[in-house]
Amino acid sequence: MSNTSNFRDAIREAKTQTLIGPNVIANALPFVGGGLVLTALGAYGGLGVIRTNPGIFLPTFIGAMIMQLILFFVARNVAQKGNKGLALPLLATYSLLSGYTLSGLVFVALQTQGVGIQGIGIAALGCGVTFIVARQIGSNLSEKDGMALTKTISLGVIALVVVCLAQFGFAMFGVYTPSWLEIGISGLGVFLFVGVSVVDFYILPRTYRDDQYLPAALSMYLTYVNLFVFILRLLIALNGRD
Repeated sequence: MSNTSNFRDAIREAKTQTLIGPNVIANALPFVGGGLVLTALGAYGGLGVIRTNPGIFLPTFIGAMIMQLILFFVARNVAQKGNKGLALPLLATYSLLSGYTLSGLVFVALQTQGVGIQGIGIAALGCGVTFIVARQIGSNLSEKDGMALTKTISLGVIALVVVCLAQFGFAMFGVYTPSWLEIGISGLGVFLFVGVSVVDFYILPRTYRDDQYLPAALSMYLTYVNLFVFILRLLIALNGRD
């Protein structure tokens, strides 16, 4: 899962802010879209490695994960400082690496009966529908309701990160999650990141000015990548259960 510190920082900054960037989301959307396209290209490249040179995928996957984590903090800091010339190639590289690290999950989806390419399409469509609905709801939240939802979703995301890290740690030692628990974790992840998508439309215009669209784009990018991941995980768990 992508790092959630960007989300928590935005929450702290928005607590006492009025609307300071009414057009920041509109300005960020082309970069969100571009990042998602690059992520798709990275995933396609990763699938190519899995199919042609499966022996090198794991070490390159680990390297990509490490680089992705480093790039997240570097790119976010550069973007927040307004250095767009440097931030753009860093964010583009981050998006490609994200796609590469997602390629394993995509490969599993393609190999799972009942999921396949149609399941990937359903996950992508789910993200698109969520965006449309979240925009309507999040843009019209009152200050009281917006902050209450933000705090609730924030606590849920932190708990989800802890659970997913524990799940990953157990998997490293050969202890895998039972199908019923995987369904529960994935379903919770979908629910929480739908909530995050609503929160984005409330919190980002109160956190970033209109010219600070790159850090806003990174926040939204993380929301929809994680939502896609959990929808796909849920579909795999539902179709792959015993």
